[in-house]
Amino acid sequence: MAKGLRGAAWTVLLLLCAVPELGAWAMRVAMEGPGLGQLGDPALLAGGRVKRGWVWNQFFVVEEYTGTEPLYVGKIHSDSDEGDGSIKYTISGEGAGTIFLIDEITGDIHATERLDREQKTFYTLRAQARDRQTDQLLEPESEFIIKVQDINDSEPRFLEGPYIGSVAELSPVGTSVMQVMASDADDPTYGSSARVVYSVLEGEQHFTVDSKTGVIRTAVADLDRETQDRYEVVIRATDMAGQLGGLSGSTTVTIVVTDVNDNPPRFPQKMYQFSVVETAPVGTAVGRVKAEDSDVGENTDMTYRVKDEEGMEMFRVTTDGNTQEAVIMVQKPLDYESKKVHTVVVEALNKFVDPRFVDLGTFRDQTIVRVSVLDVDEPPEFRPPSNLMEVQEDAHIGSVVGVVTALDPDTANHPVRYAIDRSTDAERIFDIDANTGAIVTGKVLDRETAGWHNITVLAMEADNHSQVSRASLRIRILDVNDNPPELATPYEAAVCEDAKPGQLIQTISVVDRDEPQSGHRFYFTLAPEATNSHHFSLLDIKDNTAAVHTQRMGFNRQEQDVYLLPILVVDSGPPALSSTGTLTIRVCGCDSSGAIQSCNSTAFVVSATLSPGALIALLVCILILVVLVLLILTLKRHHKSHLTSEDDEDMRDNVIKYNDEGGGEQDTEAYDMSALRSLYDFSEIKGGDGGGGLAEGGPSRNPNSELHALPQWVQSPDLDFSVFRDYICRKVEQADEDLSVPPYDSFQTYAFEGLDSPVPSLSSINTWSSGSEQDFSYLGGWGPRFRQLAALYAGRRGEEDSEES
Repeated sequence: MAKGLRGAAWTVLLLLCAVPELGAWAMRVAMEGPGLGQLGDPALLAGGRVKRGWVWNQFFVVEEYTGTEPLYVGKIHSDSDEGDGSIKYTISGEGAGTIFLIDEITGDIHATERLDREQKTFYTLRAQARDRQTDQLLEPESEFIIKVQDINDSEPRFLEGPYIGSVAELSPVGTSVMQVMASDADDPTYGSSARVVYSVLEGEQHFTVDSKTGVIRTAVADLDRETQDRYEVVIRATDMAGQLGGLSGSTTVTIVVTDVNDNPPRFPQKMYQFSVVETAPVGTAVGRVKAEDSDVGENTDMTYRVKDEEGMEMFRVTTDGNTQEAVIMVQKPLDYESKKVHTVVVEALNKFVDPRFVDLGTFRDQTIVRVSVLDVDEPPEFRPPSNLMEVQEDAHIGSVVGVVTALDPDTANHPVRYAIDRSTDAERIFDIDANTGAIVTGKVLDRETAGWHNITVLAMEADNHSQVSRASLRIRILDVNDNPPELATPYEAAVCEDAKPGQLIQTISVVDRDEPQSGHRFYFTLAPEATNSHHFSLLDIKDNTAAVHTQRMGFNRQEQDVYLLPILVVDSGPPALSSTGTLTIRVCGCDSSGAIQSCNSTAFVVSATLSPGALIALLVCILILVVLVLLILTLKRHHKSHLTSEDDEDMRDNVIKYNDEGGGEQDTEAYDMSALRSLYDFSEIKGGDGGGGLAEGGPSRNPNSELHALPQWVQSPDLDFSVFRDYICRKVEQADEDLSVPPYDSFQTYAFEGLDSPVPSLSSINTWSSGSEQDFSYLGGWGPRFRQLAALYAGRRGEEDSEES
């Protein structure tokens, strides 16, 4: 029942809305003929019918229809329709057949679905009227629109949220914070569905909002960030201009209260206490203090400074940029004995002061810092700290140069001992009295050798030598006139044979190793033995130089070619010292222009015709000759040293290998047999008695004959080997006792065999066979190369036969 009534209400409303539009449409049809066919159209003129047109209006449909029956939208009708059902009406376009259905006979259009204007505001369709029998188009196809009529079904929405704004604390009333804006999806051109007004639901005691623009403003002037730094304000937007029945939406706005510098710094304590040892170096941090500031950010940046003059002299304050703390540091050395406690007034003030809040008070605060100095055992201190002393260079050994003084700064005042750091006075030129600090000379001084001496003096406590102080001392050696003046160089001059009187020969100058404070002044004169010289004269020029002139006409180098002129030089002292120097003057031959040609038959100068290239070539040749001579001498010396080293070589370190063939009997110089013979030195056993020696005649024979007969030497049955044993023992003992000889690894073989050997010897030297059993006559058939060997053995055999006979 209710649904039927609601559908009837929509129908009535639709008809009421369509009535005013119908008259206007009818007038447009009469005047413009919209939708009418064109004159002469064969489809329309068939059968001789007159022109007809569509009869309908623009249609409207209300959104959000909730009825169960299809909603009547409107009716299309052709003026050719006589109501007999011969015309069929059809529609096409948006929603045709789905959303919108048409009655083919009556032309009534119904909406079958619920429409939403916020999704689609209108639909465009096309209408046709056809003959039901022939399906011919009776009217031209015409387009019409179905508009969706809005109702207030959408509430305002805040689409840009969440909203976050900020306002400075202590801002005046009415300060704009931010603007919020809500949007309504309803049709703003139809009714008041989209007209939105704003209001504050929560937070109205601190903020207000403009009902039309949505601008949020402060409602009070005492917003304090330190009390509350943020507010949550709920803003409501209501459509229908706020009238009853309007829809509404809300959002939460976060308003952050920003900081301003409205709080001065404050020290939590009015007094701080720190302690530091008196030996703390300058720059040592004593302690840290910090003033608190309720503000944030750069408004808490502070600077600290020392306010009182006493603290400013001994301490300084710096600001730690990271922690905003005041760092109190030592500015001058502290002394417990002078002052045990220091009071420092530290002031903190903001860097950035807002002039708007100056009337709130001074943005600074002060506190007192007490610094206690702790006593430590300090090394002695030199007083006064003078580091320069002077002494005459002729001072005797033991003369006092000066006195250094050091005192123990501690209250105990321990006695002090002195010493010189010998690394600065390795030659021990100075000494110091350990008790008094008197520095005396330890050696003879010489200013010309060393004019300054830099030494380091040590002062230490007598009971604790670890407490040491050092002081650098500069000792200046004062000059005394102890060096006579001397000629600057061994002067040599030349004079032409045809020189005239008064001719300048040489200008001389002198040097003096002394350095008088008033400067040098030298006096020149001829030595007493030359005062009567009639050949030359000496003129003192008064500028520490003198000139030698000729005093006679002409010289003859055949009579005398060299003159020695002694010159006496005296300094200004005190005391005045003098020395005599000799000027050598040679008489030379000169050309007409006065150029010297030769002195003593030797060229004095090189001829001007000799070019520099020739001089260089001459020097190169001389240098090559010298190098060749040195190379030859070096090779000869190397060869001699090589032969000497070969002769002196220790045979234990060498293996001599002969793997070549000799030159036959004529080659008697192929080898140096003396080197081999030296190995068999039996000189030490020649002094033995006859009972202990070799067979008669053995030791006294010629070495060459011994070597030749060695292969045929026959051991006597009664031979005493103690001689060899003693010889070997002595050699071993000598080798063991000689510390200069390196330990040789050697293998020595001796050509004899001791007694009690379990096996007989295979050596030809040790054989028991007699010489008659060995016949060396076969050596003679070996050819000329072995002729000398055959002669040696054959000769030896002949001698043995003669001895036996």
